[in-house]
Order: sequence, then structure tokens, then C-alpha cells
Amino acid sequence: MEEHNDNEQRDARSENISEKSPLTHRGYARKRGLLRNLLLSGIFGFAGGVLALLALPTLQNHLYIPFTKQSTPQSLNQTQKSATSKDSVLPEDSAVIATVDKASPAVVSVVISQDVPKLQRSLNTPFGFPFFMMPQQNNQGGDTNGGGSDTTAPTEKQTIGQGSGFIVSADGVIVTNKHVVESATAEYTVITTDGKEFKAKVLARDPNRDIAVLKIDAKDLPFLEFGNSDEIKVGQTVVAIGNSLGEFSNTVSKGIISGLKRDLVAGSDAGGSEHLSNIIQTDAAINPGNSGGPLLDISGKVIGVNVAMAQGAQSIGFSLPANQIKKIIDQVQSTGKITTAFLGVRYILLTPEIQKANSLPMDHGALILRGDKMTDFAVIPGSPADKAGLMENDIILEIGGVKIDSDHQISDLVADHQPGDTLQFSVWHKGETKTITVTLAEKK
Repeated sequence: MEEHNDNEQRDARSENISEKSPLTHRGYARKRGLLRNLLLSGIFGFAGGVLALLALPTLQNHLYIPFTKQSTPQSLNQTQKSATSKDSVLPEDSAVIATVDKASPAVVSVVISQDVPKLQRSLNTPFGFPFFMMPQQNNQGGDTNGGGSDTTAPTEKQTIGQGSGFIVSADGVIVTNKHVVESATAEYTVITTDGKEFKAKVLARDPNRDIAVLKIDAKDLPFLEFGNSDEIKVGQTVVAIGNSLGEFSNTVSKGIISGLKRDLVAGSDAGGSEHLSNIIQTDAAINPGNSGGPLLDISGKVIGVNVAMAQGAQSIGFSLPANQIKKIIDQVQSTGKITTAFLGVRYILLTPEIQKANSLPMDHGALILRGDKMTDFAVIPGSPADKAGLMENDIILEIGGVKIDSDHQISDLVADHQPGDTLQFSVWHKGETKTITVTLAEKK
């Protein structure tokens, strides 16, 4: 009985299943799901392929695919090869190449020659650094440069140095650094990119800034235009061109603006030094021989003149701002010389430490102080500052309404004016603030 009932129940269950869902067998359900999934995958795959084809031209604009023979199909025609090579140059590279093509013809090498004793003939290394022979000993035990030297020794003209410069007018006006053409007894030769040589005349040397202006006898020369150095930003791309190491003319280096308004003291191998203020810092490689060459923005305009590099460091170079140079060029072209204003004080900028140590009521200004030597006067006798009544320990707070601080130093504010200009100074003198009038003179 129990077995019969079980068979009946199994038959009933089988009938119920067949009547309710004749297509719900698990094996058939899997087949139907698989077919549905394949159908959906095919639809979405086709749609995705269409969208990918539509998006491909846009994606290619943002991809850099190097062009190599190994990766190029043999069936690629010449037109496709040209297009591929052109597309492999990034937009920034194209801009740099265009800048170099535009600027290089106006960049020159400046060669310094001078009569020197034949005994001092230089031994040049492959990189243009001169090594000089040690003083030769004579038969009496003295050296040729000492008391027993022969003052009638023959001389010959030798190249004693090289630098860079760039043309700023079609009639041959050239900008370089003052330290490149500092010697009054040397001769200067300008060599253009096409190998032509010109004797150069020094029109003017700036007594305050490391800038000099040369002139060659030529016409219809390519020249560079100045940009606005007040508008440059840290991080923007720059290009430097110059006669690196005095051996590799028109060497190009690329970098960015690393900093602005730097102040430093630059020295030379000859032992001289010069304070440079409000200058541009760049990581574009600047080497010996680059002095006087242009620092260019990406449009090919001059935003600086390369002047110095940091020794013992990597990729730290400095350039004088173009806006300082433009004024000098305009002045030389209109008057034939460079005239600079002169005040006549020695000072240090106030710092929180100086303010605290001296219990001063102000946190800005320039404290007038004498130097270490007896001749290092705080106020130069007979100078405009002396005539206006400025004294040691006075603090110059403002010039022409501009507060004196690290961004607005006295030397820069005075340099922006001409000899004969009259300025109002706000000065802290013996515990009180007063206003004085100063008439600037010409620096000799």
C-alpha cells in the first residue's frame, strides 16, 4: 500500500509539472539563457564597435605613437608615412622647434682677442677652456714675469675668451653681457650663424647692470624682438640659445622659469663681482660661453639675457629681465650712451631680526649703514643723498610712495629714473618720520 501510494504521488507530481511549465527544464533554461546572453553581447558589441570607430580620431590626438620601421606595415604608402612622422612630433616640441628656427639666425658668438706675450700661448682643451703655460724660468733663476723678465718679449693676438649675444636691430645693434666685453684694450669679433665675421664696436656698457651694447657694420640682419618680462610666470617653458663653452655655437637648451625676482652676487674668474637684483631663475642649461645669449619664451621673444649660473649645482641659471634691457637699448639708440641715476647710500634691508634687535617700530625699509672699511661710507660725500640730508642709521621707508622691501629695493627704484629726476623720500630719522626731497645725479 505504501509503495502504491508513493507511485501515485510521483505520477501526480509528474503530471503537475508537465501541465504547469512544460518548458522549464533546467537544461533547456540554460540553453535559452545562453542564447539570450549571446544575442545581447552581439548587440552591445556591435554598438561599442561603432562608438569606438567614431571616437578613434579624437583619441589619436592625445596619443603619441613613435614611428619606427619595425612597427610600420610594408603596405603603408608614402603619404601615410609622412603623416605618421608629422603626428609623432608633440605640440610643445613643434613650438620649440619653431622658436629655434626663428631665433637662431639672430644669435651670435662674440670672440674676444688681445695681444699677449707669446710665452703665454694658451693650450686649448677640446671644450675651449684655456690652460696657460706656467712662467718660464730664465738662466738666472728668475721667472719671465718677475724682476728678471724681458719687457720687450714679442706679442701676438690670441683669442682670450668667447661669449654670446643677439641682434636687436636690422642695422647691427647687438646685446651682450658687460663682463663679456669688459676689457677696453681687447678687440671683439661677432660671428653670425652663417659663418660671417664682423668687427664689433662697443657702444656702451651699463655701470649698474651686466649689459653692454655692440654695433657691427651690416644691413638687413635678422633680429629678435623683446617680450614683456613682467608677465612671465613660474613654470612656463623657455629656450636658451648661446655659444656654450665657447666651442658649440647656437647650442639650444629648453627648460622652465624656476623663479622670479632673485637677488645674488655674481663673480667672475677675474675676481670681480656684481650685485644682480630682480633677475630670472631658469633650469634651462646655461654654461660658460652662454653669457649674453637670449632667454626666449615659446613664441620666440626675448624675455631675458643669460648672465650667470650657480656653481656646484645642477640646472640653476639666471637671466636679466628683458624690460630692463629694453630701456637700455632705447637710450643707446637715442643718445648714444647709457646714463643711470645715482643716489649715494649704502644700506641693508630690514629683517624681523634687525627690527627686534633695535626695537624699531617698522617692519620694512632700508637701514643706512657704513661698510667694513673706513672708505665704505654710509652716505657718499657730495652725493644726492648727502645733499638731501640723509645720514647713517636713517631708515628709508618709501620712495615715491613705494614701500622699500625685498620686492622693491632702493637700487631698482632709483634705476627706473633718470639723472635729474626729483623724488620724495619717506625717512625715519632719530625717532620720527619725515619727508625729504632728493634730486638724482648721473652715475659716473
